[in-house]
Amino acid sequence: MILKRERFTVYGPSNNFMSDKLSHINENGQPTMVDVSVKAVTHRTAIAQSIVHLPDEVLDILSGDELHSKKGPVFQTAIIAGIMAAKKTGELIPLCHPLGLDNCEINIQWNDNREVVITCTASLTAKTGVEMEALTGASIAALTIYDMCKALSHNIVIKETRLIAKTGGKNDFRRH
Repeated sequence: MILKRERFTVYGPSNNFMSDKLSHINENGQPTMVDVSVKAVTHRTAIAQSIVHLPDEVLDILSGDELHSKKGPVFQTAIIAGIMAAKKTGELIPLCHPLGLDNCEINIQWNDNREVVITCTASLTAKTGVEMEALTGASIAALTIYDMCKALSHNIVIKETRLIAKTGGKNDFRRH
C-alpha cells in the first residue's frame, strides 16, 4: 500500500507515524476500526452544518418557510432523510462504529445570503463520538434538497459541510 502525503510517501507497515497520528491506521499501517473498549461511557453531542445555495428558479417555489416541489415538501423530506442517514452512518462510512443514537435533530433555516443552512445535532451516551453521524445527517439533508429541486435548476451548490462543535469525548471542540 502506498499513501502519499504533502511532504512524504509512506510505504506499508514500516512507518509508525501513521498509527501514532491517525486513529484508523494500526501499527502495521493497515486500516482498522478504533478499539473503544477501554474508553469511558460519556454523554456525547456533535453539531454539523451544511450550507446550500439555491438559485432564483428554486427560490420561486418558496412558500412561507418551505419549498414545495413536484416531489413534495422539500425541507420536511430533507429533515427525515438527514435523520435516517445519521442513524445509518456506521453502514455508510467503513470504519465508523454502529451507534444507536439517543437523539438526532435537523434544523433548516435561511441565512442573510438567502442560503439554506442545515444544522444536524446528534447525541448519545457511549464510548465513541457522534461527529460522523452529525456530518452525515447534514450532508444527506443537503443532498436531498438538491435531489428534490434539481428539475428546476442544476445551479444548486452545496457550499460546505463542517463540524461546528462536539462535546463529551477526550477533546471538546467548538468552531469560532
